[in-house]
Amino acid sequence: DLLQIRSYVYAEEPNIDIHNFVGTFTREDSDPPVNESLSIENTLWASTVIASGTVVGVVLYTGRELRSVMNTSNPRSKIGLFDLEVNCLTKILFGALVVVSLVMVALQHFAGRWYLQIIRFLLLFSNIIPISLRVNLDMGKIVYSWVIRRDSKIPGTVVRSSTIPEQLGRISYLLTDKTGTLTQNEMVFKRLHLGTVAYGLDSMDEVQSHIFSIYTQQSQDPPAVKGLTLATKVRKTMSSRVHEAVKAIALCHNVTPVYESNGVTDQAEAERHYEDSCRVYQASSPDEVALVQWTESVGLTLVGRDQSSVQLRTPGGHILNFTILQIFPFTYESKRMGIIVRDESTGEITFYMKGADVVMAGIVQYNDWLEEECGNMAREGLRVLVVAKKSLTEEQYQDFEARYVQAKLSVHDRSLKVATVIESLEMEMELLCLTGVEDQLQTDVRPTLETLRNAGIKVWMLTGDKLETATCTAKNAHLVTRTQDIHIFRLVTNRGEAHLELNAFRRKHDCALVISGDSLEVCLKYYEYEFMELACQCPAVVCCRCAPTQKAQIVRLLQERTGKLTCAVGDGGNDVSMIQEADCGVGVEGKEGKQASLAADFSITQFKHLGRLLMVHGRNSYKRSAALSQFVIHRSLCISTMQAVFSSVFYFASVPLYQGFLIIGYSTIYTMFPVFSLVLDKDVKSEVAMLYPELYKDLLKGRPLSYKTFLIWVLISIYQGSIIMYGALLLFESEFVHIVAISFTSLILTELLMVALTIQTWHWLMIVAELLSLSCYIASLVFLHEFIDVYFIATLSFLWKVTVITLVSCLPLYVLKYLRRRFSPPSYSKLTS
Repeated sequence: DLLQIRSYVYAEEPNIDIHNFVGTFTREDSDPPVNESLSIENTLWASTVIASGTVVGVVLYTGRELRSVMNTSNPRSKIGLFDLEVNCLTKILFGALVVVSLVMVALQHFAGRWYLQIIRFLLLFSNIIPISLRVNLDMGKIVYSWVIRRDSKIPGTVVRSSTIPEQLGRISYLLTDKTGTLTQNEMVFKRLHLGTVAYGLDSMDEVQSHIFSIYTQQSQDPPAVKGLTLATKVRKTMSSRVHEAVKAIALCHNVTPVYESNGVTDQAEAERHYEDSCRVYQASSPDEVALVQWTESVGLTLVGRDQSSVQLRTPGGHILNFTILQIFPFTYESKRMGIIVRDESTGEITFYMKGADVVMAGIVQYNDWLEEECGNMAREGLRVLVVAKKSLTEEQYQDFEARYVQAKLSVHDRSLKVATVIESLEMEMELLCLTGVEDQLQTDVRPTLETLRNAGIKVWMLTGDKLETATCTAKNAHLVTRTQDIHIFRLVTNRGEAHLELNAFRRKHDCALVISGDSLEVCLKYYEYEFMELACQCPAVVCCRCAPTQKAQIVRLLQERTGKLTCAVGDGGNDVSMIQEADCGVGVEGKEGKQASLAADFSITQFKHLGRLLMVHGRNSYKRSAALSQFVIHRSLCISTMQAVFSSVFYFASVPLYQGFLIIGYSTIYTMFPVFSLVLDKDVKSEVAMLYPELYKDLLKGRPLSYKTFLIWVLISIYQGSIIMYGALLLFESEFVHIVAISFTSLILTELLMVALTIQTWHWLMIVAELLSLSCYIASLVFLHEFIDVYFIATLSFLWKVTVITLVSCLPLYVLKYLRRRFSPPSYSKLTS
């Protein structure tokens, strides 16, 4: 049939906006020609799964023009700060390699074909650059990721990016979303406010009795009694006001009741009887579900909903039918939603609307309580919605519908024209009530934030919520401590206002900042540097009414301005840009799906797990990698120093000291296991690390791996390499092959002893690794005839020479470590003793 008709679809050019679509459908072969408006409501996403039935459609966009494709930004591959630091040290080592080679050739007075000599020395000393460092570090990261996944205290944690676990050990700024991350995203209806009277949780039974009385009176409809007392009149008006408010809340939403029985949707049976036990409400927003559940609890139940009608059930069991004439869905720009319904029993047409107080204040009739009460409710941490209604006559509605359809058919500026038509209806509406729902805090948010604060991490909360609600949550969650002042940044619109407000803020000290997205935009436009400087000094910052792109912008600015590491935590699709932008992105699996969790580097099931992820795993990963990298550098430098001493003694000859298997075995089977076992080392137990988050603060200075520690290890390497080589040269008697045997054995023993010196907490695998390496070396001596004289090894003179050299190379370091522990112990050792 489709091929027989003459028609076409007009679609707008491909763009990035996923919330709107402008198109028209025209059929020319019918009389009169058909013109239909197409909007986002008429579209399906690519790869949509149809749950039941069939769909006939026209493909509008393909390939790169798909909106889902246009909206995906290529996630950047994150390189850890630790890796960059190691790269820096490797460059220094490369410089050292070139310098040493040139010095050797210079000491030969550039004799003969000196350029070939340079290349030979570069190859001889190439051990200075630790090739195995990258391999060891990458294998270490795999171990850290495995340990995080296996931690029973934070079940369900997934490591999606195994390249940056060390980043977790030095986070300075934590940026978190509010709804669903700090709070549970489970709404509870707390307050109904009618202007003169407010109903809280403890007085909901009064609302119920009002609803009940309205519907019982309606059903009985007694003849009017002349002597109605004043009290009943007041009561009646109160009841009707409550009833109007509850009815508006029960009708103005996008919730669909779904009936399930035995886990399988058996719609026909359950729907026919509207069984309460089988009903679940489905909606895109938990706020709406909370409102509908509340109207059910007071007696007006939403029992059915489809494209064109809504059914409500009264306390008496009657079903009220309403026809949906128009729906104006909620958008972030309009911050409100509306619905026009016709009551089937009376034929009345009513336009209901609910939305944020900012927009509704200009739409409803003048009153003196709206602003004040909204502020009061928001300060209690409630999310406030204003509900209003307007009765329409049939003529008014027909006129509106004609203009609305016309506006929807326009191709240019459609959204503007449609908004104008709707606005003509949104005037002088009758204010019915305010509703307040509360979002409960997640478990253990307060202790977690306290831990993070004590660890020297500054927490910024970025949320799309109202200023008052965000401020209240910040206080509830102890993001702002009781002693701290809160500076609420006034709404600024131009450069002058921003300047004055920044000056006012500058005068305050140790003060948390609360700022809205619009004011932030203005400040960043004119005073980016000054604003970031002031904000970074704050103990906590709350940005409310924040757009997703703004969240990412704040993360980027923090990184650029401070050079410190940032961590972003979120749970919904609106946090993805922020998570991808931060140095460490953590996704919380919440009620808003898995978008954030899948885009993040680390995925956790609850916000409270973040404390352990940073304090224990982040700290351990960073300290272990620092120890491991310095040890691998030490191992390479030791053997390079010995080669340099050897070449110097033998008239700067470019002859290798160790050949063949010895040089390969040195950095693999003889020392690999003990050195790599450092990834199991830890300075304090995980319970202590959680109890004293101040230990984390030490890491923010970057001391475990710095130029100072690098220099110390270089000096140790040069000392040990020289001692072993000179010792072997002094103590050998007749044959050169004995030098190789003495020096190589001493070198292996020194490495094993140095690992033992570095370890802070012994693990059984470390002992196994040490013994395994030693036994591998002893066993392999049998095969190494060409390099080592087996008969010489069995003599007593070999044993005492090796023992003396090893003691001279290691004992001073053990003594130094003991003295340092005694007179200047590190902070963690005070907790372990």
